[in-house]
Amino acid sequence: MLRTSMKMAAAALAAGAVLTACGPVRMGAAAVMTGQRISVSTLAAEVSNLNQGYLRYKGKISLQFPVSQMPQQVLGWLVRFRVRDQLAAARGIKLTPAQVQAAYAMIKSQAQASAPGTPVNLAELAVANGLPPDLLTALASYQAIESVLVNRLDGGILPKSSAAQQALGTQFARAECLTAKGLDIKINPQFGRLDYSEYSIVPAPTTLSAAGPSPSPAASPSATPQLTPAC
Repeated sequence: MLRTSMKMAAAALAAGAVLTACGPVRMGAAAVMTGQRISVSTLAAEVSNLNQGYLRYKGKISLQFPVSQMPQQVLGWLVRFRVRDQLAAARGIKLTPAQVQAAYAMIKSQAQASAPGTPVNLAELAVANGLPPDLLTALASYQAIESVLVNRLDGGILPKSSAAQQALGTQFARAECLTAKGLDIKINPQFGRLDYSEYSIVPAPTTLSAAGPSPSPAASPSATPQLTPAC
C-alpha cells in the first residue's frame, strides 16, 4: 500500500546508490554479465527517473514495493532486459519498429482489459511496478522478443489446450533460463542477489543471521529465492 506520508528522504537515499562494488563484481558495477556491466551510475539515473515518477503519481498509485527498495526494483528490470536482449541475439531475432509498437499496444490493451471503464496510464502502472517510465519502450521490446520467439516455437499457431500452452511456456522459460545461465550474472552484493525465478533482486544474507537463534522468516514470495538457474 502506498504510504503518502512516507518521507522522500528514503527515496533520495535509494537514488544515491552505492558507488563501490566488492567481491567478484567490478568497481562501479551494479551487475556484471559476461564482461558487460550495468553501472552504478546507470542504475542511479534510472532510480532517479522512477523516484520522479513516484513523486508525480504518488496520489494515484499504490506501490508494489517499499520506496527504499527502488534500486533493487530497477536493477531487476535492467537485468531482465539484458537477459531478453541476449536471448534475441542468440536466436537471431531482430525486432522491427512495427513489432515493438505492436507489443506496446498489446501491453496497453491488456492493462485496459484489467480495468474496464478506467483510462489506463502506462506510466503510472510502470512506476507502481518499479519500472522507470522512460523504460516503457524497453518493456515493449522485452515483450516483442517473447512474442516472436513463441511464434517460432509454436509454428505460428498458438496451441488451444492448456497443457500444450503450458508446455510452450516451459519451452520458452527454459530458453531464457539457458541464456541467463550463459551470462554468468553477478550482482553487487550491496544491492542483493539474483532470484532466478523472476530475475529479481532479493536481499543478501546478513552476517547477523549466523549468530544466535534464527528468527522466523517473514512470509514473502521471495522467502526461498532460487539462487541458481533451474536449467
